Amino acid sequence: MRPGEFTYRPEHKPNQLICGKGQTAVITGWTVKKIVAKHLNPEDFAVIGQLYSPTRGINLLIRNLLLNPHVRFLVILNATREDSSSGSQRCLADFFQYGFEKGYSDTNRPCWVIRSSIKGNIDIEVDQKALETLREAIEWKEVETLQEAISATKYYASRPPVEPWGSPCDFPLEIKEPDVLPGELYGHRIEGKTIAETWVKIIHRIKTTGVMRPTGYDGQLQELINLMAVVTHEVEDPKKICIPDPNYLPCDQDSINAYLPQILEDSPVVEGVKYTYGQRLRSWFGVDQVEQVIEKLISEIDAASAVMSLWDVRDHEVGGSPCLNHIWLRVLEGELTLTALFRSNDMFSAWPANAFGLRALQKEIRDSIVQRTSGRDDLGKYKLKLGCLITISQSAHIYDDCWENAEQLINNQYAKILQAEMNAEDDEYYRDPAGNFIIEVLANKQQIRVLRTTPGNDGTEVKAYIGKRPLDLVRQICNDSPSIRPDHIGYLGIELQKARRALLLGEEYVQDVDTTR
Repeated sequence: MRPGEFTYRPEHKPNQLICGKGQTAVITGWTVKKIVAKHLNPEDFAVIGQLYSPTRGINLLIRNLLLNPHVRFLVILNATREDSSSGSQRCLADFFQYGFEKGYSDTNRPCWVIRSSIKGNIDIEVDQKALETLREAIEWKEVETLQEAISATKYYASRPPVEPWGSPCDFPLEIKEPDVLPGELYGHRIEGKTIAETWVKIIHRIKTTGVMRPTGYDGQLQELINLMAVVTHEVEDPKKICIPDPNYLPCDQDSINAYLPQILEDSPVVEGVKYTYGQRLRSWFGVDQVEQVIEKLISEIDAASAVMSLWDVRDHEVGGSPCLNHIWLRVLEGELTLTALFRSNDMFSAWPANAFGLRALQKEIRDSIVQRTSGRDDLGKYKLKLGCLITISQSAHIYDDCWENAEQLINNQYAKILQAEMNAEDDEYYRDPAGNFIIEVLANKQQIRVLRTTPGNDGTEVKAYIGKRPLDLVRQICNDSPSIRPDHIGYLGIELQKARRALLLGEEYVQDVDTTR
C-alpha cells in the first residue's frame, strides 16, 4: 500500500481517538491529543489517543491495535507529572519491552498481567500468540516532550510503508449490565468518618440506584445527580493517611503523595498539557485565590464569602473544562469546613484522590491562618480545628469499565463498614442530628406521647407528638424532620408499634425493652 492509503478502524472508544492514514499510533497520556494532531498531517499518523489509566485503558488500546495490523510504529509520550502519577505510559512501554504473564485482575478474574511495577492487565480472552505477535511487530519509542513526539512521528512517516503484520484480530468483550433498584435521582447525602468508608458508601449508593446513561466516550455510566458526601473525621495530614488493610482504595500513599501537588501547587502553562487544579487556584486568573481566602478569613472569621473558583467562562469555547468548579470555606463553631463542588465526578477512580487532595488544601489553609495569627491576643478565636470535608458532585458516576470492581468492593467491604459502625464503642453511630425521641403510653387518655429532645444525653425537650396510631405519629415526625436517619425512623416505627400493642392490651410499655413473651 502507498502512504496515505491506510485506514485506522477502532472498535473500542472510537470517539476518543483522532484517526489518520499513516502507520504510527501516538499515545499522548495527559497531553491533549488535539495539540499533537495540529502539528501533523493525517498521513503522518494512524491514530492519536490519550491514555489515562493502565488498568482501564491499556486493554482497549491493545484490542484496537490488534484490529489494525497496519500500525507498525508506536510513540509513547510520557511528558507530564500526571503521566508519572498514573503510570499509564510506563506500563504500556513495559508491555512491549517485558511482555506479560498469566495472573489475576483486581476482581480475581484470570487475565494477562503486564510485567511492570505499574498494575496493568489485558483480558484473558485475547489470544496469547496474537499479543506476542503484536509486541514483535511494532517498533516503539518513548519520548518526554511534545516536540519529541512530533519529530518521532514525522520520522516514522518519512520511512517507506511497511506491510501489515497480519490480519485483523478481534476478541469478544463482555460488559455485564448491572441490576438497578428504583430510587431518588436527585439529592443524596452520605456521611462517613473517613474518606475510605465514605467512598464505599458512595459506590454502594450509585450501584444500587444509579441511572444508566450513555457517555460521550462510547460507553455507559451509572449516575446520580447532586450527591453530597460528608467526611467527618479524616486524619489531618493526607501524607499520613490511614490506608485500609487490606487496601481497597484505588490509590495508595505513594500515589496520593504524587497527586497532592496537582491541587496544592502552581504550575506553568505548557502547550498541550491540561490544566491542574493548583494552577487554576494559584495563577490562572492572575491572582492566588488560596492566599485570598486565607486573608479573608483572618480579617473576617465569620465571612461567608471565602470562595475560590476554577471555572473559566472561556472553558465553553476551548473545551477541557475542570471537573472541580468551586471551593467554599467556612468557619463554624471553631472548625474550618471545606465544601467542593464538582460538575462531573468519576466516583470510583477519582473521588478518593480528589478528597485527599482537598483535605490537604483544607489543612494548608487552616495551618496558615493559625500560624499567621498566633501570638495575637485579639485573634485568639482563630485557633481553628479542622472540620468536615464536604463534596457535592453534580454528576456522580461510575464508568462501565469499573462496574465489576465496584460490585466486588461492595460485596467485600460495605457490610463490614456498617457492622463496624454499629460496634463502635462510642455513641456517635447512633447520634441523629434530628434529636432523640422518648416514647411513653398515656393509659388514662388511651394515647401515645413522643417527646422530642435535642441530640445528646442532656437533650432539651423541643416538641411533643400525641396520637393513637403509630403511622400517624411517624408521619408527623418525618414531616418535621425530613432528614431523620432511616434506621432511626425504622426504630421509632418498631417502638411505636410496641407502645400501641401495650396500650390495647393494657400492659406496661418500656422503651427499648422487649416485652414479648
